Amino acid sequence: MKRTLAMAGAALTALGLLVGCSGSDDAGAGSTTLSVAALEGGYGREMYTQVIDAYKAKHPDLDVTLQISKSIEDEISPNMKAGRFPDVVVLGQGRKAALTETLIKDKAIEDLTPVLQTTVPGESTTVADKLTAGIVGNLNTDPYGDGKTFLLPMYYAPTGLFYNKGLFEQNGWAVPATWDEMWALGDTAKAKGISLFTYPTAGYLDSYFFALLAGVGGEEFYTQVMTYQQDVWKTPQARQVLDITTKLLSYAAPTTVGYANEQDFTKNQQSILDNKALFMPNGTWIVGEMKDAPRADGFAWGLTPLPAVTAGSKRYLTTSVESVWIPSGAKNKDAAKDFVAYLYSDEAAKIFAASNAIQPVKGIVTSVPAENADFYELYEDADVSALVGGFASTAPVEGVDIKGTLFDTANSIISGDKTEDQWQAALQDASEKLRQAGK
Repeated sequence: MKRTLAMAGAALTALGLLVGCSGSDDAGAGSTTLSVAALEGGYGREMYTQVIDAYKAKHPDLDVTLQISKSIEDEISPNMKAGRFPDVVVLGQGRKAALTETLIKDKAIEDLTPVLQTTVPGESTTVADKLTAGIVGNLNTDPYGDGKTFLLPMYYAPTGLFYNKGLFEQNGWAVPATWDEMWALGDTAKAKGISLFTYPTAGYLDSYFFALLAGVGGEEFYTQVMTYQQDVWKTPQARQVLDITTKLLSYAAPTTVGYANEQDFTKNQQSILDNKALFMPNGTWIVGEMKDAPRADGFAWGLTPLPAVTAGSKRYLTTSVESVWIPSGAKNKDAAKDFVAYLYSDEAAKIFAASNAIQPVKGIVTSVPAENADFYELYEDADVSALVGGFASTAPVEGVDIKGTLFDTANSIISGDKTEDQWQAALQDASEKLRQAGK
């Protein structure tokens, strides 16, 4: 990505994943065990094994253990509560378990600012010098706004609306550039028995909402929402965001809500491959996640930013950044920091890239697999800006989950269990409580 990322907002959304298992203990005299575990996300599990094997080959006295599953937070949380912490964690924010957010709020993450100036093992360049401009120094990496980096960006991926390019070509359809064009296409597709929209689970609406907030009100308004400015959800811009979303949800595939859970979400994703729905919010990992799924003839993945509110206005790609961090309670912090620095090596980056896990390091875009190259080229469009962000951290407020209120309510809007007015009122209430907690 040639252009510096437009950094806005605070701590981020996204997905996926490396987490430590139980606390590390010395395996014997002169030997250390570094515990690493991975949440098995869209990038798969093999890349973690390969990177760890490559690192171990250079450190014969170091044992690195790997734990991986699709519910890793549930498996490691009991150990953490008992004081047995992982050594290295790479875990995106935005998951329901909110493990990363919890440790941020508890100030239980190690300061990694010194790692930025560490020379990458086996190379002559520091970690900071390898990173894409602008990817650190924001509230995602420096969550306390004190100039110290606690979370390092591990992978980055453009997110937006994914669709079947082949279907559009077969029907002679243009990808909508404005919301008015989107509604017109929705009516055209409906006449053919195709729904305009679906989502894997409501949580995937994070990338959608962040881009829409910025598209409607600009990055300043987006930041105001993310930092709970007083009465921000009473503004005309906030209402416009909900108006657009409510209309879009009226075009949703009828199976969306029923499949919008962790067991069935791939069925909603499959509706894109089967030409039953046109668009869904997702990230570049979808290519690998659905690589073995059946698909319609001529299928080819496409990605587009959200339509512009007015013709020619700025459009945004919410950029998913998955972070690596070290718990303050980790036993082998020095070994963990060396391992984290190694994760930015050319050797590790090549392994990750082969699984479509693209790191925010200089020059990496030239190594992006061909099937994903077009996605990253969207950043070259002068009318498109990358957006990294998420809601600011505050002291916990019992019963308040603004991400759940914003995203999950989509299910209730589709089902008719809640109205847009109720949605707006709930968001205003949650935002105000978090504003007070952030003082």
